[in-house]
Amino acid sequence: MNTPEWTKPAFFGAVGGAFALAVIGFTWGGWVTSGTANAMSEKAAKAAVVAVLVPHCVERAQSDPRAAEVMAELAAATAYSRRAVIEKAGWATPIGTEKPNRELAQACQQVLISS
Repeated sequence: MNTPEWTKPAFFGAVGGAFALAVIGFTWGGWVTSGTANAMSEKAAKAAVVAVLVPHCVERAQSDPRAAEVMAELAAATAYSRRAVIEKAGWATPIGTEKPNRELAQACQQVLISS
């Protein structure tokens, strides 16, 4: 079978174009793999849960009978150990869970320190 002379350059042009399209799409076009998309969605979901639970954490801090004592401990603590103070007080433990949420404690302490 005789193939036309133009098929070889056309084939290499199509392959080169597909490669260039993939490189441009993944670097500048915002394309991501499914693994990256899953990681991004998990991160966004955790951030949304924390954002919803921060007011609950602040309310628990304000209604705690030991609030003044814990807030004094929080103010005296270093920036690195403030999260642990919130976790120990139990303010960052979501309803129905046994352990405090690390991200919630971090966000809650930032709100409590700034207010």
